[in-house]
Order: sequence, then structure tokens, then C-alpha cells
Amino acid sequence: MRITNRMMTNNMLYNINGNKNSLAYLEQQYTTGMKIQKPSEDPIIAVRALKLRTNLSELNQYYKKNIPDAKAWMDVTESALTVVNDILTQVHTYCVQGATGTIKEGDRNDIIKTLAQLKQQVYQEGDTNYAGRYVFTGYKTDTSLVFSEPQEDEKYAITENFTPDSIDTIKKTLNDCDLDQYDPDDPESVEFPDKPNMITAYRIRLSYGNLDSPDEDGNIAIRTAQLDENGEVERDEDGNIVYEDSPETVECMLSTDPNAYQVEDGIRYLTDTGELILSPDVYEEWRNLGGFQVDYEKTKFEKNDLRPEHYFNCTVTDLTDEDKEPVVYTKQDQQIGYEVNFNQRLTINTQGSDAIQHDIGRTIDEMVNAVNAVITAQTKLDELDKMIKDENTTPEQRKKLEEMRELVNTEYVLKTEALQSAFSTSLTKIEKQQNVVSVAVSDLGSRYVRLQLTESRLGDEQTDFEDLLSSNEDVDMVDTVIRYRAMQSIYNASLSAAAQSVQTTLLDFL
Repeated sequence: MRITNRMMTNNMLYNINGNKNSLAYLEQQYTTGMKIQKPSEDPIIAVRALKLRTNLSELNQYYKKNIPDAKAWMDVTESALTVVNDILTQVHTYCVQGATGTIKEGDRNDIIKTLAQLKQQVYQEGDTNYAGRYVFTGYKTDTSLVFSEPQEDEKYAITENFTPDSIDTIKKTLNDCDLDQYDPDDPESVEFPDKPNMITAYRIRLSYGNLDSPDEDGNIAIRTAQLDENGEVERDEDGNIVYEDSPETVECMLSTDPNAYQVEDGIRYLTDTGELILSPDVYEEWRNLGGFQVDYEKTKFEKNDLRPEHYFNCTVTDLTDEDKEPVVYTKQDQQIGYEVNFNQRLTINTQGSDAIQHDIGRTIDEMVNAVNAVITAQTKLDELDKMIKDENTTPEQRKKLEEMRELVNTEYVLKTEALQSAFSTSLTKIEKQQNVVSVAVSDLGSRYVRLQLTESRLGDEQTDFEDLLSSNEDVDMVDTVIRYRAMQSIYNASLSAAAQSVQTTLLDFL
């Protein structure tokens, strides 16, 4: 076979070009640190890189965004619940002091002010928000848990359910002495036929007081649920108690009526305090019920009152717009879930109805009212003592005043006893509320621990995927440098060989 100069030249150029391409390929790996620059160079590396990058991107979304956001939300929630628990601990201390009678007369006004502030702070904590979203309101993150201002523009028709355990036993004093009846010009005209005494009343306390006036017949609707022969209450397919279709109507009265808490037969509804007072017979009957449901309406809400839509089934009517359709709210479980890992969702929120309840404020109000009652009795005693010691008081006036003082002193003793009873009852209720908050904190803490474990595992997975991605895409720089230097030498050698091979020309043969 004849080898021509052109053939040699073409072969030399082809080999030099191949060496140059290899050198350029290694130079690209050297300068970029990547094994390939385009998928066609190695499709397997390219496909594996796409999968690893997708997985790593998802991991970064969970690890760097979702989990930190979830932890921040749960941290804010835990902080608020801790404050609520601390407040309940302080209230518990006052309950212990009041139940044991260690509260001094001079401290009573301070206790009232302190309890009122503690109540406000509890519900202020309920309005805790994270990044502009309220943390205790379920899906309604744009709606506060409590009313920030007094509300009278909307009417709420509320349905509230109870169990026999909701029935309280309370002590109330009757026949309080009214000093306004005393006439200094005619002392003997003042008559107090009944001596102050104390009664025991059975009561169901609704979540709100100062309710709207009842219907035109002066009644509200109460539905009861009976137990079957096995002692079980009937429930629907959703697990809700089935109540009787026909409601029972009851008498309505104000709590300021002298006989408000003295019910001999049936049920009495106190509109200003939101209490259902049961007669002894009804109490014995209702103790064996499966449950009962009360429907009532309320328009006037004070600042820091809990919004009913977060706690009960209710219908809201806008009183400022007659053409606007009422809004119906159905109480349901509203868990906000964050996706914190592949196919793993974690509930991050705690609902207000599971932690901050109406009983907290209602219990504090009851203690405040009991303290105020004792203060009022003490004020009447002080006023009578002042009148008795007055030099201008006649013997006839002094005699009547002393009779009145004896009655007021009896009233004071009874109200002090009722105060201790109220604090004792409140002590039990506050302990229950503390248990509710503790359960909520514990549940939140267990979910937080799961989140931390997930975060730790994702951190390890992120490191592993980054190592796999680096192993798949990145070159070994030491090996690349060695190969680059070797290819550079080969390229230079090919150039040198080519230079030697093509030096002979036609003139050399002449």
C-alpha cells in the first residue's frame, strides 16, 4: 500500500485534533469541576443528576422553609399557652387563699383588680399571632379569637351542648338588708320580715352572660338527650349526640330578683348572667340524662369576649344590612397541617377551644362577684357603725340601727361563707382548666419533638444527597489535574512529531 504525504498529513491532523479535543474536554472539567457539560456527553450522569437535584430541592423546601416556619408557629403557640398556665397558677393561689379564709379585708379590692387584669391577659394571649395569622383560630387565621372591641352590629344565635357534669352546686344568700329602706324620721317604719339566710342552688352556667331578651313568651329553648337501656346516649353517624326534637321552654328572670336562685319547681333562666337554675327535682332528673342542648341569642359582646364561631354551632346575622344572608358556622376540628417530609404532614396548630375556654373568665367573674358581695356587706356594716356612733342619733334611731346591724352582720357572715365556697368551687374549676392547658401543651410538645426528629433526619438526608450529587456530577480534581497534564504532554508530543514528519519537501529530492 502506497502511503502518500497527504495521507500522512491528514492522519497527523486527525490525531492532533483528537488530542486537542481530549485536552479541551479535560480543560472544561478542570475549570468547571463538572464531569459533563451537556447531557449527550453522558446520559446516565445527566438523568441521575436530574433526579438527585429534584430530591435535593424538595428536601431544601422541607428543611429550610417548611420546618422552620412550623417550628416558629409552634414556638409562638407554646409561649402563649405557657403564659396562660402561669396566669392560672396565680388564680389558683388566690383560690387557695380565698377557700381557706386567709384573705384579709384590706386585700379584697386588690384581689378584684388583679383577677380582672389576669382575666384580660388570658384572652389577650388567645389573640397571639404569627406573621399576621392568629394561631388559635383554626382555618380562620384572619379572624381573632376574641372581640378586640365591643360588638353590637351582629346577632349570634348560639347552640351550646352540656353534659350532666356541667351542673354546679352553688351557695347564695337571700334577704339582703337594704339600707335605703331606713328612714331617720320614722325609724319604726322600717321592717325586715325575713332574716338573711343561705340556700344551695343547682346551676348550669352558659358560656355568656348579658344575653338578649328571650322570645315574646319570655322563654328559651332547651333540648335533652335520653339514655337507652344500656346507659348509652344515642348518636348520629358523625358521633354527635341526638337531642329531642321538641324543645322545653323555661321561665326567664334577672339575677337581681330576690327569688332568682330559689326555684321550687322546674327551670329558671337568668338572662343577665346566662345561668340555668334547676329545682331539686329537675336536678335529680338531669343527672341521669345523656346531655342537653341550649339555644340562645346574644348581640352585645364586650372587649375580650371569645368569639362564638370558634366554639359553637351558631348563626350570625348582620344587623346593619337587612339584605345580607345570615352566616352559619359549624364547629368542627380544624387542623392546620404542614408537609414536613415526603408524604408526611404534621399538625402545627392548637385550637382555642382545646386550650382557652369560657370557664376561665366565667370562673374569675364569679370570684370577683363573691368578693364584691362581701365588700358591699362590709361597707353597710361600716356605714351603720358610723350612724350608730353619731352623736345626733336618737335612742329610737340607734335601736333600729342596731337591729339592722345585726341583720347586716348575719348577711356579712353568710356572704363570707359563700365567698369561701365560691373560691373552693373555683379552685376545682381552675385546676381542671390547668389540666386542659397542660394537655394542650403536652400535645403540642409531642408534635414539636416529632418535628425536631424529622428535621434531624432531613439534615442527614440533605448531607447524603449532596454527597451523592457531588459524586455524580463533580470530578476528582486530583485525578483531573493528572490526566490534564498527561494529555497536555501527549498533545505537545503529537505537535512535535508532526513537525518532524512534514519537514521533507520536493526540493529535498532534486
